[in-house]
Amino acid sequence: MTTCGKRIVIVTGSARGIGYAIAEAFARNGDQPIIADLSFDHAREAANSLVEKYHCSPAAYELDVANPLSVEAFIGHVVDKWGRVDIVVNNAGLQHIDPVEQFPVDKWDALINVLLKGPFLLTKYCVPHMKKQQYGRIINISSVHGKLASPYKSAYVAAKHGVVGLTRTVALEVASSHITVNAVMPGAVHTKLVDEQLLKLAEKDGTTPAEALEQHILAKQAIKRFIKPEEVAACCIYLASEGAAGITGETISVSGGW
Repeated sequence: MTTCGKRIVIVTGSARGIGYAIAEAFARNGDQPIIADLSFDHAREAANSLVEKYHCSPAAYELDVANPLSVEAFIGHVVDKWGRVDIVVNNAGLQHIDPVEQFPVDKWDALINVLLKGPFLLTKYCVPHMKKQQYGRIINISSVHGKLASPYKSAYVAAKHGVVGLTRTVALEVASSHITVNAVMPGAVHTKLVDEQLLKLAEKDGTTPAEALEQHILAKQAIKRFIKPEEVAACCIYLASEGAAGITGETISVSGGW
């Protein structure tokens, strides 16, 4: 069993933002990160960046996490090349904000497919390989919206609650194979996606982005600042460590005290 360094680590949605920070943390740890993203060009750029920083050999793949054929083929390629899958971090995400009566059905479907169906598919196709090797770590990036709600985010909140349910269910199913399954619940991380959300929230509320930040995020937090991507990544490193081998079916908030 591989316990530290040189583990095969899949991170979805890892060309930028939180996903890139997670992949970078595993590269720094001596593991083999697999950069999987909807855009192969962006994935390749991210992989090249890690090569320059850490002299490692990350791989870049195009992956549609909502497409069963894409996910199954991707896992097959990884196993064919490296012989195993040790860690999967389900991070890929997107957002849409609208009142429920105005929420487009196609946007609802898109969010549920990426945020909930995606982790299900990655889990479904990697678990058989983890069972065979009798080792695995599955880390699902949920959100504080996996336990709380905010206006205008019906699909996102529903999906992130679903991720917590998926995490707890699969943890029970695979525990005897030495596979742990946990969820990380970040608060607001300063990314392009969050900046776009704040603009939309300000528009809905008739306020400024700064006022939207205070009302919808900072007012709810004990620590009055954005969470850093590196702080979310550090939690993932811990959950993938031998020190966390007894932790499964759990949620850990990295949210500044929401």
